[in-house]
Amino acid sequence: MLLGALVDAGVPFESLAETAVALNVGARLEMRKVSRGGLAATKVDVITPEQPANESVHAHEEHSRAEHADASHSHPHSHEAHAHAHTHSHEAPVVHSHAPHRHLSAILKIIAAAPLSDAVKERSTRAFQLLGEAEAAIHSIPIEKVHFHEVGAVDTIVDIVCSAQGAELLGVDRWLASPLNVGSGTVKCQHGTLPVPAPATLALLADAPVYAAGPPMERVTPTGAAVLRMLDVRYETLPAMRVKATGYGAGGRETPGEPNLLRLLVGEVAESTAESAVAEPIAVIETVIDDSNPQVVAYVSELLLEAGAWDVYRVAVQMKKGRTGVQMTVLCRPDLVPALEEIVFRETTTIGLHWRLENKRSLKREFVEVGTRWGNVHIKVARWPSGKIANASPEYEDCRKLATQHAAPLKQVMQEAMQAFAAGIEAADHKEGR
Repeated sequence: MLLGALVDAGVPFESLAETAVALNVGARLEMRKVSRGGLAATKVDVITPEQPANESVHAHEEHSRAEHADASHSHPHSHEAHAHAHTHSHEAPVVHSHAPHRHLSAILKIIAAAPLSDAVKERSTRAFQLLGEAEAAIHSIPIEKVHFHEVGAVDTIVDIVCSAQGAELLGVDRWLASPLNVGSGTVKCQHGTLPVPAPATLALLADAPVYAAGPPMERVTPTGAAVLRMLDVRYETLPAMRVKATGYGAGGRETPGEPNLLRLLVGEVAESTAESAVAEPIAVIETVIDDSNPQVVAYVSELLLEAGAWDVYRVAVQMKKGRTGVQMTVLCRPDLVPALEEIVFRETTTIGLHWRLENKRSLKREFVEVGTRWGNVHIKVARWPSGKIANASPEYEDCRKLATQHAAPLKQVMQEAMQAFAAGIEAADHKEGR
């Protein structure tokens, strides 16, 4: 799917085909235009002596995709590639049945002997080295004894090396991706039936933001995870950019209502985003309650905040049959969803909720302490990545405490705190000659 997206975005297919032949493993590439969910896309197949041309090899395709990834590329102005890979539900567990088995050293020799650029060899070698390290750690054996089962097949070697070649030909400076839908359920392989995501996939994804949604199936495979690591993918939201090319890479199956495509956007980040804030995934939990005491709802909000929620807010809504209810929205880290859901179900009368992943963009924050006639107050300072101050505000609790202790107007305490902060900034600028 990635090879198809690369070709669709402008990478010459001939160059990828030459790379496959250069590996000297008896494989070649074929390309054709297909339709997935009514969308035109490019399909690239790895053809081996044992595989007839144009035959859809589902086991291979399950192993070579990173589903629901928003892959992004960038030049100095930042090239962004948004990739959406949708997969089909498996009527039966997927069986990865590639052969022959190979050791890491044998695969690295194949790559080293091929007439490829140093950059392509380095990336490809890194991908297989990462795969080997993951398997060695999982099975607690030396990396030299790792037998590459599915990932040692000819088609997967071609996949990874041609992906590295395509990345070099695309000529971008960085790759970005959205949080990854890793899928759920089980998958059958040489080691038996394993949970999805496979242990090797989890090891390779490291600290990448992940979630599971949709029908049970494998949506990110070890090979796909290795490619993401090979490309040094960063997980961010789609930046403001000028799109220069779009590519759609097709998988081998059709999924009703969910096009089996990976979309790639290539572009230049606008200069105005040089001061863009840091982006990260955020989970949004929502439920509507129409039969609960407002005081109970307020209590639950406090519990959710104490449990780690970033924010909780409530909005009055009009429900069916004229009932008035309260919509509760919780913002939190994705990993906190299970714990916060449990609190909502335990403490409220709701019998259902929904949640989703979105993208959060926030500025870097720090606290500065300033003095007032009543006492010290912390100022929350938000800065752009360049270090320039974007916003500053006094901490409410500090100001409220001082106002209560000294019977002073709260607004006056807040104003004096900000005046002290501004004076400190002015003095610092004067000292540094700004």
